[in-house]
Amino acid sequence: MNSPARVTIKDVAARAGVSKGAVSLAFNQKPGVSQATRERIFAAARDLGWAPNVTARSLSSQRVDIIGLALCRPARLLGLEPFYMDFISGIESVLAERSCSLLLRLVRDLDEEIELYTTWWRSQTIAGAVLVDFHENDPRVPSLQAIGLPAVAVGHPSLTGGFPAVWTDDATAAAEAVRYLAALGHRRIARVGGPAGLGHSAIRAAAFATTMRELGLAEGRQIATGFDGKEGARATRSLLLSAERPTAIVYDNDIMAVAGAGVAAEMGFVVPDDVSLLAWDDSQLCRITHPTLSAMSHDVHHFGAEVARTLFGVIEGTHTGALQVPTPSLTPRGSTAPAPH
Repeated sequence: MNSPARVTIKDVAARAGVSKGAVSLAFNQKPGVSQATRERIFAAARDLGWAPNVTARSLSSQRVDIIGLALCRPARLLGLEPFYMDFISGIESVLAERSCSLLLRLVRDLDEEIELYTTWWRSQTIAGAVLVDFHENDPRVPSLQAIGLPAVAVGHPSLTGGFPAVWTDDATAAAEAVRYLAALGHRRIARVGGPAGLGHSAIRAAAFATTMRELGLAEGRQIATGFDGKEGARATRSLLLSAERPTAIVYDNDIMAVAGAGVAAEMGFVVPDDVSLLAWDDSQLCRITHPTLSAMSHDVHHFGAEVARTLFGVIEGTHTGALQVPTPSLTPRGSTAPAPH
């Protein structure tokens, strides 16, 4: 199926009943068109969803060497979270080989993200995009497919519609984490997860619950959070104050695990003698915390590089399928030990 054609300056000129030169003059705030004509041109551009090419590329070559990445995350959290720093560095390593650039923007919600990508694509600002943090029935899928945006989706293929997906097997990794802790003798295992609406959080939550049942363990308590340290600390405190206090806790990222270790110490619990902690996404944080944190590890830099390579394949028409990168594997360290008796 052919992708919808981009709206061009010629289309705007035709809608407004002027020349392409008049459109250029209007958008560049140059003299030569009346105010009424200028307003008519702007109205035509809005109706067609067109914006001028802010990269100022040659209209004859139509070559754009920028890819877009919008993140629906608070700026403060993004600066603290090692995952996205490693992920972006992996993308940049591939872009540097091709003398291309990454256009990064933080957005408040998915509607703003859809509007941003639509503007970038129609104005020829980007050649393609990396889509992350998929939700179930994600509204970006139909909206961005409708405009023909070349994109790679970072997420399980069940979440990403027709976009080529690059993904890790979160279900298998979550099951491995539970089985490892159960093998150490833990029978009360809890999980501090990410937002319930995120697809990969839901996949991990389901795998966690299924594995607990398969092992004959009581249903472990799971708490959804926004990934930041304060929420991780609050969730840990709630778990450690509960009547059925867990002897092991799995966290959906390293920031929350480090915060949880701090709360455990504050409350007088010794890690791992009293409670074992296991983080997702191994990072330098896991290795410098005392005791060092056991983690589900994968090469996030390599993950980002594979995403960028796949996107160039999509743009060039050589890649259309899904790519599964290696499943996160367990790296045991000092924060996990046999269950206390």
